[in-house]
Amino acid sequence: MTELAVGIFNGISIGSVLLIAALGLAIVFGLMGVINLAHGELMMLGAYSTFVVQNIFQNFGDGLFALYIFFAIPVAFIVSALTGLILERGVIRFLYGRPLETLLATWGVSLILRQFVRSANWLLAIAILLFCALFFGGLWVVRRRPDWEQIKNLAIAILLPLSFAISGIAGYLMSGVSALSKPWFSARNVDVTAPAWLRGGIELGVYQLPYSRIFIIILTILCLVGIYGFLNRSDWGLRIRAVTQNRQMSACLGIPTDTVDALTFALGSGLAGIAGCAITLLGSVGPNIGQNYIVDTFMVVVVGGVGNLFGTVLAALVIGVVSYLIGSGTFALLFSKTDSLQFLTDFFTFFASTSMAKVMVFALIIAFLQVKPSGIFPQKGRTVEL
Repeated sequence: MTELAVGIFNGISIGSVLLIAALGLAIVFGLMGVINLAHGELMMLGAYSTFVVQNIFQNFGDGLFALYIFFAIPVAFIVSALTGLILERGVIRFLYGRPLETLLATWGVSLILRQFVRSANWLLAIAILLFCALFFGGLWVVRRRPDWEQIKNLAIAILLPLSFAISGIAGYLMSGVSALSKPWFSARNVDVTAPAWLRGGIELGVYQLPYSRIFIIILTILCLVGIYGFLNRSDWGLRIRAVTQNRQMSACLGIPTDTVDALTFALGSGLAGIAGCAITLLGSVGPNIGQNYIVDTFMVVVVGGVGNLFGTVLAALVIGVVSYLIGSGTFALLFSKTDSLQFLTDFFTFFASTSMAKVMVFALIIAFLQVKPSGIFPQKGRTVEL
């Protein structure tokens, strides 16, 4: 029973990470119907933001370093939320109602973000800032002209290649400076050191319940309570729920649906950043870390019921616990103690690895969706009809 309890605890901690990420995805998917394949990369940005904050706090001594995680969480949220806002304003807003194009666009953004992390350096940052200053600054100047609507397309056609050419030439001229061209992170994984008070754990016989996993579970509960309070106790939360139920009627009532879309996407992206901060406590961080969670996160949203927070919570915990119990060999170990259940021992031993456990969980989810294709808690009302 102790082995089972420890396995369930570790599964809940993994499910907690999935839950934080899936909360944002459930809100975005339920509101806008956007299949955001870049959600994993938003988690990655949150993880790297935590790594940067850790490196900054290493210069302040052990006293402040022990508190860096409390600064890393809001930083990860802000970085991922701003990235999500830029993604929504720059790409997603033009693709609403076109799910295939949205899927392909966000997949391309995920590739760009991964390559950006591998190649990011001061030279690239300067070139991007110079391009933004030239292009958006030029648009701001031209926009003040009274004939802006007539010359808008011409201004963009001139400013875009000109800004790109100038920033590219500037980057080429500065490429000889080695200090500017050194990658910030590179393609290698980086390690985030947990504060001293998050190391170790609670002894449970020969087993241990790590403090880091307990912290992740507490962080998930706080995020869940915060999101529930925001959606049910705030004006903007009411607007989000209204648009989720009926976008056309909400627009007729004066709710700014474009602003709601941007806010919702930023909120969901910020939650992905917090999830990225949490996974730094479970292992090393690399450019592909988001890909390890994106499929599981979508499974949580689909199984729980699109847009249903309670279903998302239940699905995340069940998937996390079942995946861990199968992949860690806990089920195989439990059944091995009964000779009459040898066939079950052999069965679960075959799936006792992370990759094979995912195969088993996929099979179970496919079987479940044959019975309840809309998830545990399907949508009701007008949303289903639209």
